[in-house]
Amino acid sequence: MDPFTEVAHATPAGQGRPDGEERRLDEHRSRLIAIVGLGYVGLPTALAMHQAGRGIIGIDVSRQRLGEIREGRCDLTPADQGRLVEALADGDGFRLSGDCASIAEADAVIICVPTPIDAHQVPDLRALTAACDGVCRHARAGQTIVLTSTTYVGATRDLLIVPRQERGFTVGGDICVAFSPERIDPANAAYPQEVVPRVLGATSRRCAEMARQVVSTVAPVVHLVSSPEAAEMTKLYENVFRAVNVSLANEMAEASRVLGLSPTEVVDAAATKPYGFMPFQPGPGVGGHCIPCDPHYLLWQLRPHHSMPLVERAMAGIAQRPKQVADRAGEVLARMAGRGLWDARVLLVGVAYKPGVADVRESSAVALIDHLRDRGARVEYHDPLVPVVERYGETLIAVAEPDPTEYDLLIAHTLHPEVDYRFLDGNWPLLDCTYRLPSRNAAL
Repeated sequence: MDPFTEVAHATPAGQGRPDGEERRLDEHRSRLIAIVGLGYVGLPTALAMHQAGRGIIGIDVSRQRLGEIREGRCDLTPADQGRLVEALADGDGFRLSGDCASIAEADAVIICVPTPIDAHQVPDLRALTAACDGVCRHARAGQTIVLTSTTYVGATRDLLIVPRQERGFTVGGDICVAFSPERIDPANAAYPQEVVPRVLGATSRRCAEMARQVVSTVAPVVHLVSSPEAAEMTKLYENVFRAVNVSLANEMAEASRVLGLSPTEVVDAAATKPYGFMPFQPGPGVGGHCIPCDPHYLLWQLRPHHSMPLVERAMAGIAQRPKQVADRAGEVLARMAGRGLWDARVLLVGVAYKPGVADVRESSAVALIDHLRDRGARVEYHDPLVPVVERYGETLIAVAEPDPTEYDLLIAHTLHPEVDYRFLDGNWPLLDCTYRLPSRNAAL
């Protein structure tokens, strides 16, 4: 039996705990929390915990990011935008800092820094290592430290537990450490973090309980696993699952097109089965913080010891998808306009990695621009949420009001909700990478 079974499914505050325990947890919840890293995970976490009554110190090494937050210029859901306004008006209840020494003031520390990969698909651990080092240098006895950043299996132990022990702390005694991976889906208002269960792993019963008290401030259920490593592997499995299925959806879409079938019709039909099937939609590629990056942490760690051919093939397929889109663009232009991509004017409609966000991290649109340019195309883009794209020292500026007649080919890559795309209607070559536009357009 799991040694921590009794706390694995503990209910949030106000839902059935004994009065004495409730008072103890309420007292704990009133304490100060430091959020290290105020990006797409850290800032919403800070706002949700502030709304739940916690005092917050938001720490970020980027002065630009701190300035954006203070000015309210952040890519947040409407609900979090409202929370930000309230938080900024709270004074000492919501403080922003660029000084890691502020960590010493907090009773709990949550680490939410990015864990990207480099150009060779190798984990870039610089931000994570620096954040954990800063926390270890400024941590004090009595704190609870929770790492939420997706990382390799063993990172919590390597970067937080062992360094604390080397500094004379007893983990599980005078300090508590745990791993509880984030489950935030940017721009998805249907699943705010307050309704999504959280997984948590620790090395002792006390660490698990203290970390659960922190995480349950915003999570409806905390599912406990036996170790930080089990929780780290859980997060990697979640995103490997998505990556493999996205890659499969793209392959099935290609097969359907070759056979003269509608990929969307096939997916929608298969999704009517109430068991044994989960719909994944094909598209021009994947981007953001998870699917293009996280599986590589597992592949990188296992490479000297074990192979995962299915995952490796899926990630190779994801990496190749923008090139396939560029190849398809050439075919569509040749068929519909009788010319090739060389010197063709191409408008890419949407460059964000998903609808509803202003984020271009790992966006397949950016890679697609490179592939189209390699074929000699002159590429511009339109995206009302992304006014500027920085690429290899070059600044690309969005076309505010595109005239389709000025382009040889339009490529619908990312279509944001509540945006007027009627300019796509007309008799000009258009490649639909969303699979949702009228059938007269060429599908990817």
